[in-house]
Amino acid sequence: MHEQDARLGHELLAWLDAAGEHSLPGPGVTRLFCSREHQTVLELIRGWMREAGLEPELDAAGTLVGSCPRAAAGEPTLILGSHQDTVVEGGKYDGMLGVALPLMALKALREQGIELPYGVQVVAFGDEEGTRFQSTLIGSRALAGTLDAQSLEATDAEGVSLAEALRDFGGNPDAIPALARDPERVLGFCEVHIEQGPVLEQRDHAVGVVTALTGIERHRVTLTGKAGHAGTTPMPGRRDALVGASAMVVEADRVLNATDDLVGVVGKLEVRPNAVNVIPAEVTFTLELRSPDPEVRKAGRDRLLSAFTGIAEQRGLALDLEQTYSAEAVDCADWMIEALETASAACGQPAERLFSGAGHDGLAMHDLTDIGMLFVRCRDGLSHHPDEAITADDADAATRVIMAFLQGMRERV
Repeated sequence: MHEQDARLGHELLAWLDAAGEHSLPGPGVTRLFCSREHQTVLELIRGWMREAGLEPELDAAGTLVGSCPRAAAGEPTLILGSHQDTVVEGGKYDGMLGVALPLMALKALREQGIELPYGVQVVAFGDEEGTRFQSTLIGSRALAGTLDAQSLEATDAEGVSLAEALRDFGGNPDAIPALARDPERVLGFCEVHIEQGPVLEQRDHAVGVVTALTGIERHRVTLTGKAGHAGTTPMPGRRDALVGASAMVVEADRVLNATDDLVGVVGKLEVRPNAVNVIPAEVTFTLELRSPDPEVRKAGRDRLLSAFTGIAEQRGLALDLEQTYSAEAVDCADWMIEALETASAACGQPAERLFSGAGHDGLAMHDLTDIGMLFVRCRDGLSHHPDEAITADDADAATRVIMAFLQGMRERV
């Protein structure tokens, strides 16, 4: 495809550039759940939805839902979409591509006078990254009917609870249970997402079809030692929490590097009292583990937590371990994989199958319905970074694949 032919791709990138303006100041895009930036970007998305022939409505869990007339009438409905929130200083495409692209596809079909014989909804979930409240998949779990009410008690750095933030945003925590969808009326859930990895770029393919989403677990590890004057306390016998935490971080890196199909990170670390001349008394850090194989992840976790216990005992430190999040790996539906492959082939796009090492809203939606995912090539496989980028050609190709997929769904209705 020549660049000048990628009309839909250029228009889609313009939409995403506009969405990227709704951000806190600083590099890249920072847009948190139930924030002012979330509120303002929804006005933009409402406009996209209306251009696509959908009527937007904010649901009780902070998800913007655009429904076509058939969906509003309760007919069997295909749900597409992704999330609007970002990590701190993230990119313009993670999440938001999966909101904008299906709307662009529906808009293009509408302009061609093509009406789909089933219901369609496009959702802009409020919270997938978990950046503000450390509690993720709120909107998708609400639709699946699996949201734990205790999740609403999570608080942000200012002590604002998720429930309180939702009320201020226009949501209604008390009405969330009623959002659970009837599986008999849902045809499936399809998400478009940048790959967040290098495989498509290595293959020189614009798109790829996802076979499964990784399992993820997160832990909060707290080590407590004893503060003391850094100049007058002898080195032997110190109970330095930071030294113990450092040993644990190194051990985590060693185990992860030595284990196939297991990745992870210590991504956040807090030191108290965090003073230049005081022995650290307490350290809290996060440990995240990911694997497509639950047994591999469990074995890695057990090995690491056992090692952490030994390090704490050796250094005279109190250890507290808390699992804060867990989501098992899920498979994409065979029919959805095949339908996306067929649509890709119809558009002249090779689309090899690949596994997602990242978690997505599909982890929650899998409890409700069959899921599928289309990956779009991103430059250098980069994500969660201000330099996240896709080309107009690839955006155009992916939009046309989803247009073909939507039309191919006629056979399943």
